[in-house]
Amino acid sequence: MDCLFCKIVDGEIPAEILYQDDQVIAFRDINPQAPFHALVIPRKHIATVNDIADNDRELVGHLVQAAGKIAQQEGFSEDGFRTVLNCNSHGGQTVFHLHLHLLGGKPMGWPPYQETLKTPV
Repeated sequence: MDCLFCKIVDGEIPAEILYQDDQVIAFRDINPQAPFHALVIPRKHIATVNDIADNDRELVGHLVQAAGKIAQQEGFSEDGFRTVLNCNSHGGQTVFHLHLHLLGGKPMGWPPYQETLKTPV
């Protein structure tokens, strides 16, 4: 398999590892969209959200739980953070190995286009 993230899991490609255990690994995103931007991925290859099987539910829950641990470890869990799972090309997914974006370190308005609205949301 020619998967970039599987190669990171296998140690073939270096990454700045922030957290790892027997099920997931987390590393800094090389194109950060916030002061803190990490990717949390399962060690098991799952291509997209659409490919999560019934027996993967606990693994996906562990992925989200790991993101919370990392936010706490990095010191912004109390202020808040954003997690994002993109799915397929229209959803913005560019690497087809399930990955959760963990973004923090600054206030993030919702909706993202709020700054363009004339009236406050």
